[in-house]
Amino acid sequence: MSKKPSPQAEITSLRELIERYNHRYYVLDDPEVPDAEYDRVFRALQELERQHPDLITLDSPTQRVGGAPLSAFEEVKHRLPMLSLDNALSAESMADFDRRVRERLKLDGEVGYAAEPKLDGLAISIRYEDGVLVQAATRGDGTRGENVTQNVKTIKSVPLRLKGKGWPPVLEVRGEIFMPKAGFAKLNARQRAQGDKEFANPRNAAAGSLRQLDSKITASRPLAMFCYGLGEVEGHDMGDTHSGNMALLEGWGLPISPELKVMVGLEACTAYYTDIAERRDALAYDIDGVVFKVDRVADQQALGYVSRAPRWAIAYKFPAQEEITVVEAVEFQVGRTGAVTPVARLTPVFVGGATVSNATLHNMDEIARKDVRVGDTVFVRRAGDVIPEVVSVVLDRRPHKTKPVMMPTHCPVCGSDVIKPEGEAVARCSGGLYCAAQRKEAIKHFASRRAMDIEGLGDKLVEQLVDREMVDDLADLYELSVEQFAGLDRMAEKSAQNLIDALAKSRETTLPRFLFALGILGIGETMAANIANALGTLDAVMSLRLTDLVELKQSQAKRLREVLEEHADRKTPIAEVIVPLPGLKWFTHTHALLLAERFESVGDVLQADADALANTPSVKIEGVGDVLAEKLVTFFKQSHNREVIDRLVKQGIHWPAIEVAEAQDQPLNGKTFVLTGTLSEPRDAVKARLIALGAKVSGSVSKKTDYVVAGEAAGSKLTKAQDLGVAVLDETGLGKLLDSLK
Repeated sequence: MSKKPSPQAEITSLRELIERYNHRYYVLDDPEVPDAEYDRVFRALQELERQHPDLITLDSPTQRVGGAPLSAFEEVKHRLPMLSLDNALSAESMADFDRRVRERLKLDGEVGYAAEPKLDGLAISIRYEDGVLVQAATRGDGTRGENVTQNVKTIKSVPLRLKGKGWPPVLEVRGEIFMPKAGFAKLNARQRAQGDKEFANPRNAAAGSLRQLDSKITASRPLAMFCYGLGEVEGHDMGDTHSGNMALLEGWGLPISPELKVMVGLEACTAYYTDIAERRDALAYDIDGVVFKVDRVADQQALGYVSRAPRWAIAYKFPAQEEITVVEAVEFQVGRTGAVTPVARLTPVFVGGATVSNATLHNMDEIARKDVRVGDTVFVRRAGDVIPEVVSVVLDRRPHKTKPVMMPTHCPVCGSDVIKPEGEAVARCSGGLYCAAQRKEAIKHFASRRAMDIEGLGDKLVEQLVDREMVDDLADLYELSVEQFAGLDRMAEKSAQNLIDALAKSRETTLPRFLFALGILGIGETMAANIANALGTLDAVMSLRLTDLVELKQSQAKRLREVLEEHADRKTPIAEVIVPLPGLKWFTHTHALLLAERFESVGDVLQADADALANTPSVKIEGVGDVLAEKLVTFFKQSHNREVIDRLVKQGIHWPAIEVAEAQDQPLNGKTFVLTGTLSEPRDAVKARLIALGAKVSGSVSKKTDYVVAGEAAGSKLTKAQDLGVAVLDETGLGKLLDSLK
């Protein structure tokens, strides 16, 4: 009979296991076990430590949760200064740096540089003694920083005890604390939900999180760390190269940049910089440039330092993504769905590689939250191809007597009333296609590649067609002649004929594409496919009623009668019942319209019992809830829309028939698929085929997922599927599965 291990042995084993799990998950991005198994092991360690508190040590994973709040941070003097880097802001500056390095080293050949992205975070120094984390400090002024040990210990990617063997008795590593983009988005979503102030950017969020006096708050924030260098090292000879030393750190469990490479010569460095710049927006974290360091340690020592910066390293910065400028005016634009969007007109400023003079303000709620006013000095951010946005206001520079921005009461294009539906953040022009702005955007959407795919009908042409009053609605497009198109600016007869041919080609489409092209608010490609596959014909879609889609349960009907008895006059038309009713948060405008299809007044509703009020929808469409059902039904009720659709069909727009099967008869009914990686055909096409067979196609993997279809370069979704034991199919396997259903 084997002897039961001692509590100390069990605790040591569990700690090593948890740190291995943490390293795989937070450093290697390669989870070894599901979350449930990690939680089970963690709880087992907590229970053992509860039973044996004398065995708790500072490097236990249970100590990451944070200690008692501090009244202030202690000052820490760095044993070796934490230096800054000189910046290169152009190719010429980078070339000058390389030239100076070669001249000082008296080299005729090229220099090897360790290259890695420059993280936009907060510099940190972490000290290990005998392999255990004993201190962490911020850069501060480079000589003295703040003791943030408790907070850094809550960061899961930072090992509390070094792995392996051979590490120095004293090892001080330098690195960058940052907040990944996904974690930043979740943190701000949580801040919004709690009514707290949002962070302007991941760097501010990381800095604010690391400098919390209550480390439990830091523990709740999604921080990470990459090491980029060494501080004090005692009792051990490190490697001959910087890249080699970083590999040693990685072997001891410390996270380093996965992008770290050695580039030989200026040309290779420039290529690395260009590659990282192109991939910048796809990286999981914010960066603001690339750091190049002479790789050989002996060469670094020979080059030495100047002032507070090393001569052997440089930060080749990207063009700034945030700059300060002034709001000269706020104007309002009208989109395809009538959304009235505020836009800030700015004093032009160069940011993110381009001159920016306009920035989105999103909606009035955002304007109020950020309190943006004309005349304000503001931070403007531009990332890649993302539309520039106003991040925050510099209140100290606000001029006197500024006034809050107000939403216009009438559309700036057509003069129709601007309305803001209950519960929505977006205000809309009520003019519909009467509004020229909405008409232009509706036609652009209709002609787009994923809709009717009318090649050659670009934005400039659409604007001319509407401005010259040649097109009032979508159907007018198919009535235009070669001569009319040829009369437009920059249109010759050949290009006009090409456009007529493209219109003719677009007449052959699919019902999902046609429904998507109509531009119904809330109906994207997936939803259009769901609707088409559930109903089969355009007539069935246009005949939809709310009673077909929206359910009123018996229990809801009973409670509704009780509330109406107390709060509404019997003569009031049911469609005019004020919502939300007291005590009926679920009762929406959609439910009022649902009842209005069957009852004229509150009195009629009160005369019906709960059974008569309740209804069971006859049509089930995946993803169509109450609000979307109302928008869908309302669109097809409007006589103008019906007339336009009728004309489009009469002009020859057609599609293959769709055979609608009962949900229970569809071969993939109840099965959930997730698509990941690069497939040989457009993912939307695969998705539509699966939906047509009754499957649900999800964007995330869970225990409820039945199949993951993995193409080339499949990433974290494939890994999670393997961890959860979900069936994984390549394209060949998917083809075989679909063939077996025929």
